[in-house]
Amino acid sequence: MCEMNVYLQGDGKEELVMEDVANIVPEGDAVVLTDILGQQKMVYARILEIRLIDHKVYLGK
Repeated sequence: MCEMNVYLQGDGKEELVMEDVANIVPEGDAVVLTDILGQQKMVYARILEIRLIDHKVYLGK
């Protein structure tokens, strides 16, 4: 499977935002995350880094 875990970075910390993310869509100053069950979450952040091998996406303000 190719799902990603999405993390929010800030103040030297890393917080898990959502697991098993299958789709990420930029929406202005936010990103919309959709997991494999179809649940969605909007996060006001930008993509900082995508680590395909580790299945991780890092967001930042």
